[in-house]
Amino acid sequence: MNVEIISVGTELLLGDIVNTNAQYISKELAAIGINVYRQMTLGDNIDRLVRSFEIAFERADIVLTTGGLGPTGDDITKEAAAKYFGQEMVVDQESWNIIEDMCARYSGSRDRIPKNNIKQAMFPKEADIIPNKNGTAPGAVFKKDGKRIIVMPGPPREMKAMFKNSVLPLLIDENPDIFLSRYIRFFGIGESGLEMELLDILNKQTNPTVALYAKEGEVMVRVTARAREEKECLSLIERKIDEIKAISGKYIYMIGDDSVSESQSEMEKLVGDLLIEKKKTIAVAESCTGGLIASYLVDNSGISNSFIEGCVTYTNDAKVRRLDVKPETLEEFGAVSSQTAEEMAMGIAKTAGTDIGLSTTGIAGPGGGSQEKPVGLVYIGLYYKGQVTSIRRVFTGDRRKIRERAARTALNEVRCLLTDD
Repeated sequence: MNVEIISVGTELLLGDIVNTNAQYISKELAAIGINVYRQMTLGDNIDRLVRSFEIAFERADIVLTTGGLGPTGDDITKEAAAKYFGQEMVVDQESWNIIEDMCARYSGSRDRIPKNNIKQAMFPKEADIIPNKNGTAPGAVFKKDGKRIIVMPGPPREMKAMFKNSVLPLLIDENPDIFLSRYIRFFGIGESGLEMELLDILNKQTNPTVALYAKEGEVMVRVTARAREEKECLSLIERKIDEIKAISGKYIYMIGDDSVSESQSEMEKLVGDLLIEKKKTIAVAESCTGGLIASYLVDNSGISNSFIEGCVTYTNDAKVRRLDVKPETLEEFGAVSSQTAEEMAMGIAKTAGTDIGLSTTGIAGPGGGSQEKPVGLVYIGLYYKGQVTSIRRVFTGDRRKIRERAARTALNEVRCLLTDD
């Protein structure tokens, strides 16, 4: 089954509203193995919309639309679908009764309902109407000669509920196979580097399918299998994951059933969980990251028993005074050096009395770099069980990206430490 998505609304084209609907629908369809070959975004023009249906049905079985179901003259999605199929729009009395009741609750009287609201209750007799429990605009399935246009409202809260409760079950019923996905998260390798390592798997994929997604500072691989039974799906997925582990396992930090959270990186959540689970305490001394590591850690509920202290020791004087970094170390090697990073990590752990000391020092830019110490150079220090180590990294990007990548790389060092401990 092939599907195309059309998002309707001039406000989308102007950039006044971010089109999260298309992203949501594509992700949900991919999870059940339905192909989305194209997305289109159109303004409020009926002729262009009718033409877009003609283009979409050159290779799609179903067209899903969002937006353009309101009561005003520029809401033209249903009218375009009816025009494409050559069907007449009439008032559906049941829909109008529901809309009247809903509007009356909002306004306090049926007499105050704007007359143009009846537009939202107009559909061809041939259409299957989809109730909207979260708004006044019903959706519908327009159909003719094996083609279907499924129209849904634009507001994400209304669209998502309608899609999940009514549209998705319809599509699943027409597909006898089960689709399951697992997500592998990688850190320390870029998307292009990982693609080269997995190129043979990517070129030969059939079932399961393997897809790469770049996130900020990390890469995610989705493995999706199709089968008639869940057990067979899981078996196919596990075999494919084992293949990927054999090639790039050293970069994997998590395997799970859910995609990456939008509100919090899985890296910082995992490190927080590990600290709590293993009952380890940590203190952080930050220079170039300016408190980002501390901020990431405190995003975790219950972290107060593990995260004891965070210091932003930005100047040399602060490093000496707060962390006992030796003045001669700064004089000989500079603030951005492995020696300073190690003394910072050891100093914060000892003065805070924690199991782990973590530090960052570097050049976030855009100025301050040199040939010997370029912008993006960061040293990360780690103290644990009387031993102190450091790593050197050079990150690319602007000041924000360098700081974020440095902070998450530092957390990854803690993850590795706790995983191996």
